Amino acid sequence: MKISLLLAALMLTCTAHAQQIKRTPIPNSNFPISVAVSVPAGADTVYFSGVLPESVDGDTQTQTLSVLNRLKAALANEGLSFADVVSLRVFLVGDPKLDNKLDFKGLNASFGQFFGTAEQPNKPARTAVQVAALPLPGALVEIDLIAARVKK
Repeated sequence: MKISLLLAALMLTCTAHAQQIKRTPIPNSNFPISVAVSVPAGADTVYFSGVLPESVDGDTQTQTLSVLNRLKAALANEGLSFADVVSLRVFLVGDPKLDNKLDFKGLNASFGQFFGTAEQPNKPARTAVQVAALPLPGALVEIDLIAARVKK
């Protein structure tokens, strides 16, 4: 009996010390990003190069959806998912149809389909900036990201 109790206590202690990714939400907001994300020591970080849309047809929302689907496949190739993403950088070209202003609303409409949902509640840190141009003429969106794999 004493051995069983000792083993149970030991198992609970080990579980309590398992390190997880810590995400600090934006206070009083359901915006699909975190203020900060902390990755525990010993986790593997995987850096993904910038991804452009498959086609330059469409607006920022359409191109963002394309980029995120391509990133979803790239993550899967590494045994990861959007739940493992800790940080993204988004580069937006001003949309000519919007007087060359970036379409933040379009970005967030697609982004919200992948982050902070009932199916995938994790929210990464994110930066979005407007740039003059991207390597693919007509592209409005490029995204790179960092994911973390916590060792179990």
